[in-house]
Amino acid sequence: MRTTTLSSTGPEVGVIGLGCMGMSHGYDITAPRDDDTSISVIRQSLDLGATLIDTSDVYGPYTNEELVGRALAGGHRDRAVLATKVGLVVTSPTGGPGNSPTIANNARPEHIRAAIDDSLRRLGTDHVDLYQLHRVDPEVPIEESWGAMAELVAAGKVRQLGLSEVSVEQIQRAQAVHPVASVQSELSLWTRDPLAEVLPYCAEQGIAFLPFSPLGRGFLAGRFSSFDDLPTDDFRRGLPRFQQDALRANLAIVGRVREIADRAGVTPAQVALAWVVAQGRYVIPIPGTKTPRYLLDNVAAGDIQLSAADLADLDALPAPTGGRY
Repeated sequence: MRTTTLSSTGPEVGVIGLGCMGMSHGYDITAPRDDDTSISVIRQSLDLGATLIDTSDVYGPYTNEELVGRALAGGHRDRAVLATKVGLVVTSPTGGPGNSPTIANNARPEHIRAAIDDSLRRLGTDHVDLYQLHRVDPEVPIEESWGAMAELVAAGKVRQLGLSEVSVEQIQRAQAVHPVASVQSELSLWTRDPLAEVLPYCAEQGIAFLPFSPLGRGFLAGRFSSFDDLPTDDFRRGLPRFQQDALRANLAIVGRVREIADRAGVTPAQVALAWVVAQGRYVIPIPGTKTPRYLLDNVAAGDIQLSAADLADLDALPAPTGGRY
């Protein structure tokens, strides 16, 4: 796979990474987990050059980091650029969309200092390459949270720091305390909000941009044609864009992506990912999968160069029906 760097000063990574959340959190909540297959997918991702592995302490909670730690044991850790997050905590195991966990903010400095040690233990490593503030806590000035995270860099527990779902003003406030290596936010053919301000600022500053849900939570890959296609315990059932009327309207977007994919001789998922990669030098999508077949499909998108005409057609796609949350 083609490579880039995690920010202008960061380590080399593949232009597509791997998001691990869905292996143990969010999707098919009550379905039996297949940890052996998930571990195989993580290791195969490294083999294929998708070396940025993204997780969080809140996924599970905790079980996703444990899973990633098992996958990276036995000599695989040095092949990965390992990213995790802090700043969200589970307050109830159910109650969210699709009976998903209820989440609250906690980015107090004392929580951050304790959380990194717990994450390192679960991940089976003495450091993480990228430690990200999962969300800015409205009750805690970002300077306090970021300052505590900067202490972890000085202590050798963390190599670089990143933010998630932030504004340009919040990035600048963090930068005044310690360099920002990355910003993680949702970006896809049906979620383009960061293109207005955040992504241009990141490009100007040499900050990596890590799009999560670059396949529209699987929708842009053409995997759902009806609300009933979603598993009964899946949190997407609570999202506006997946409600039946909205979903039916949004199928027009998928249809157009499929036409462009057929024209290019690739899959709709690969078109969607290649469009995201084309948004900038340090744009590194982290599609999630726990399926070897989809991993291969996603990784292959890293070497697809869409034509100017294809990119223009994708840029012209209509906005989706329904909000993100």
